[in-house]
Amino acid sequence: MVHLSVVVPCFNEAEVIDTFHTALVAALEPTRETFEICYVDDGSSDRTLQRLRHLAANDPRVRFTSFSRNFGKEPAMLAGLRMAGGDAVVLMDADLQHPPGLVPRMLEMHRHGYDQVVAQRDRTGEGAVRSALSRAYYRLVRRCMDVQLVDGEGDFRLLSRRAVDCVLSLPESNRFSKGIFSWIGFDSVSFTYQNVERAAGESKWGGRRLLNYGIDGLLSFNTRPLRLAIHTGLCLFLSALAYALWIIGSDVFVGIDTPGYTTLLTVIVALGGIQLATLGVVGEYVGRIYHEAKRRPHYVVRETETSGPRVAARSGLGTSGGRARTTS
Repeated sequence: MVHLSVVVPCFNEAEVIDTFHTALVAALEPTRETFEICYVDDGSSDRTLQRLRHLAANDPRVRFTSFSRNFGKEPAMLAGLRMAGGDAVVLMDADLQHPPGLVPRMLEMHRHGYDQVVAQRDRTGEGAVRSALSRAYYRLVRRCMDVQLVDGEGDFRLLSRRAVDCVLSLPESNRFSKGIFSWIGFDSVSFTYQNVERAAGESKWGGRRLLNYGIDGLLSFNTRPLRLAIHTGLCLFLSALAYALWIIGSDVFVGIDTPGYTTLLTVIVALGGIQLATLGVVGEYVGRIYHEAKRRPHYVVRETETSGPRVAARSGLGTSGGRARTTS
């Protein structure tokens, strides 16, 4: 019986994957716990898959799944959680920004009865602009979202088996794991560690990708943008009514000329912009409903090598042990 499963999503991590694996095994072996390492290759274009094949061939504790293309980190984490068979599951990145040496500490805290143990990084060495934007974003989501997100808490965490089963029971396609981890609840504890630079390669999270991820977070766990559109419409209506009354009163009592072209053009442009923005918000929610209604699998597997029971085709995997290949 495996006590600990470590889930590691990978995308173009060939330069660092061997170093990461060595460090992780060195951190786990002294704990004397039975463990497995579940790698998920998210359609890498470098030699990541070849390195995972090599690791699996030389270490029976290694299992891997490779996607047919890059589906994103969220599907990769979901695939890893489906692979994991341990009583406790640790999610971490392969770039060594999540220090493997912290995993024994997470295990020790888990033994005290916590279902979630979260490693919360500080922002040492991070750019001032990025840090300021991140803090502003988390202040915003704490006011808007129906779940609580903490600045610095990411995917590096330990989940108990019942917490993992609860995460896997959620059927949505548009997944925002930070919100899901908060939404499921259970007893949680966190600790802070110093931010670490990548061991090799470049970050896959550029400004545009971070922006889209932030929008996903805002829309995944609340409908307040739709409520805000209603409030904005009401405010504009009341403002327009007050302005109309002021114009009528001025014309009756003072006799001034009614403002013409400039005022009308300004109002039309302003209202048009607000209508387009509101339509965009509604369109985002409709688009998410559209994707959920299609019920496509979260990912497609090209190759997998495991020794445990397989999961259903809904996840994109086969139903037999050993190596399997799929094309759909």
